[in-house]
Amino acid sequence: MAALCSLPETPDLPTLRAKLQGLLRFLRDALPISNAHTVDFYTESLWEQLVDLSPAIVLSVLKRSAMETDAEARPLVEIEGRSDITNFPKIFCETSKKLVSVEDFALAAKYYSVQSLEICTPFEQLLIALQGNQKKRTGENVNPDEFMNIKKSHEVQAMSELISSIADFYGIKQVIDLGSGKGYLSSFLSLKYGLNVYGIDSSNINTRGAEERNRKLKKHWRVYNTRSRLNVSGLALKMAKERKVQNEIKYKVDIEKECSNSLINQENIFTSQFLDPVIFNIGKQMKNLHTQPQHEDKLGLGNGISLKDVLPINTIEPTCSSQIPTREISEVNKERGKTTSQSSESSIYSPLTSFITADSELHDIIQDLEDCLMVGLHTCGDLASNTLRIFTSKSEIKGVCSVGCCYHLLSEEFENQHKEYGQEKWGFPMCHYLKKEKWCCGRNARMSACLALERVAVGQGLSTESLFYRAVLQDIIKECYGITKCDQHVGKMYSKSSSFLDYVRKSLKKLELDESKMPEKIIMDYYEKYKPRMNELEAFNMLKVVLAPCIEALILLDRLCYLKEQEDIAWSALVKLFDPVKSPRCYAIIALKKQQ
Repeated sequence: MAALCSLPETPDLPTLRAKLQGLLRFLRDALPISNAHTVDFYTESLWEQLVDLSPAIVLSVLKRSAMETDAEARPLVEIEGRSDITNFPKIFCETSKKLVSVEDFALAAKYYSVQSLEICTPFEQLLIALQGNQKKRTGENVNPDEFMNIKKSHEVQAMSELISSIADFYGIKQVIDLGSGKGYLSSFLSLKYGLNVYGIDSSNINTRGAEERNRKLKKHWRVYNTRSRLNVSGLALKMAKERKVQNEIKYKVDIEKECSNSLINQENIFTSQFLDPVIFNIGKQMKNLHTQPQHEDKLGLGNGISLKDVLPINTIEPTCSSQIPTREISEVNKERGKTTSQSSESSIYSPLTSFITADSELHDIIQDLEDCLMVGLHTCGDLASNTLRIFTSKSEIKGVCSVGCCYHLLSEEFENQHKEYGQEKWGFPMCHYLKKEKWCCGRNARMSACLALERVAVGQGLSTESLFYRAVLQDIIKECYGITKCDQHVGKMYSKSSSFLDYVRKSLKKLELDESKMPEKIIMDYYEKYKPRMNELEAFNMLKVVLAPCIEALILLDRLCYLKEQEDIAWSALVKLFDPVKSPRCYAIIALKKQQ
């Protein structure tokens, strides 16, 4: 194992807490915007309550800010010298708390984003430190686009390379993938990098689907690699033929210039300078194809060995361990042991079904648990937090790489303090500082943290019209049916509707409200009433989009600070793994334990 001291330096706990404190000062004034629910926009007169500017001005400034590059934007150094950014009386009015300066609001939001806070460790820098002078072990020619969509391919390729590098760094072969879902990451880690992966998901449907998908993936993998070998072989032969033609032409020209004695010398030159390198290059390419790393041969990716000759059907176990007696699980593990004894260290992917909490006992789920890495690609809600808690509490887990998502599904300790809960371990907050502050974001703010500013900047923004339809519908429900709070969800009714009138009719029917009370004229009167104010809703949602990176930064800082507080963790960092346009939840929390 390489020395941990060789890894990139990361911000220490005092530095992170200082950045956290500044972020909280800004969010205390800005959070009401994120916590406002778009559904209640017109019924609660949210624009008048929270913004003291025209929608046109807000839209103009925010759109320009979102499109600006770092070089074009106002320098952040303007505010870095201030001890408290939120003492700007021109951002929020001191008395009304309304937004009064959208320019400084946008600047502050950008300043408190993850990237500007300078709390990230560069991905490439980390890979270089982990890999050292080592070369990638397998499948350089494998293109994951062959097996999954572009977004998933982008995520799996980057994350699997990082995980395999950490595994090499620690000399570990076992990986536990929490919230494995359809099993793309698990399959890729197993097939390409030769790791033994347990994919654990709470859904038995996902588990069974992952088993079938993995079976198909292995089949495609064999075909892909066979095709790649044929392509390279064909290319080499084509190059040889072209070279031969070129040299035959040169050979004929030389015949005219040289005498018969020099002709013999020319043939020797032709053979040594042209044919030999071609033959050598062909041989070298074919050798590279057939001389794969040991574990790849055992996967059936070279030398004509079929993968099914190595992995029997029952090496993939889709059923929940809690539903199988321990004796039967042991028998399965024994059978697996027989298989792996015949082909040492062959990679295995085993999908399992189990609901994971912070207190889950991994030994009850995985019988042959050993020193391993715990990973998670877009683990929803509390599972991301619990992944870190399990990592810190289990000695067998030497490293963690977790990319969370679905912040709105996080449980918050201080969100509903008047209610009685039996829960002890919450999704947020995790670190001591935020617990001491009893900080609460609120569900709507956490929901808005999932908005993608980078996508909006390239024209992949929110559907303003669908949000507008829903907000006007809410006013109809309130005024015509006397329902002030509608807890039922309309769902994706907008995409199923041909017009606003059609949308309202279908929505009322789904909500089980008497649609006969709403003549067409009344419905269209509501539409005409609010249509001129649609730009208010668009501007308000842009404010929420601009704030989204700040709330995400708060959640990520909380998790990173939690890891920095643990005594047995030697190194922890926040790393931007993905292109945020392709994959908005692009940040990974990574941590490694101290060497024993």
